[in-house]
Amino acid sequence: MTEPLEDTSAAQVGPRIREFRKQRGLTLRSLASRAGLSIGFLSQVERGISSIGLTALGSVASALGHSVADFFDDAPAAPGAGDPVVVPMPRHFTLTRGENAAVQYVSGQQTYRMLSDRGAGLVLEPMVVHIAPGGRRENAYGHAGEEFAYVISGELLYEVDGVEHRLHPGDSVHLRSSVPHAMYNDTEEVTTVVSVVTPRLF
Repeated sequence: MTEPLEDTSAAQVGPRIREFRKQRGLTLRSLASRAGLSIGFLSQVERGISSIGLTALGSVASALGHSVADFFDDAPAAPGAGDPVVVPMPRHFTLTRGENAAVQYVSGQQTYRMLSDRGAGLVLEPMVVHIAPGGRRENAYGHAGEEFAYVISGELLYEVDGVEHRLHPGDSVHLRSSVPHAMYNDTEEVTTVVSVVTPRLF
């Protein structure tokens, strides 16, 4: 089973949210309202008490006029990348080889491995997500788009509209993201999930 990356990025996400929020002259209440999150949760994230998932961070980023990548250190470059030659990709597809270095982001207990290069006009965000056990449970919330999760290994509690569903390997869930939802690993093992969300986060 693949272990999640060491959490080297999560500590900077909260302070960066606070930094960008203050640059925009927004109060915590105002940002929470724009992002569809509770003030208490967002306050905990800014202080490093709670972690925030990528989709919730996507809502915060949108409210602040930033990309999700702005909340992390520079994304890992491909091996040997200095001034890479930019090759225009066709609008209808991308091809990502398994041996290529994949960009990964760590937020709290979750490590996100991006499965697709950026493609003009493509709307899906496919990822492999490793969810470490423990950590704080996120509040359920809704946002624009759709979400799909397929459990590869481990178990996952997936709350949808106030109802908890325990997912095992081979189980999946597909929902409109506007329905309040949250996921949590309450076991002692790492859970690995293939997740596809819209809109794209990066």
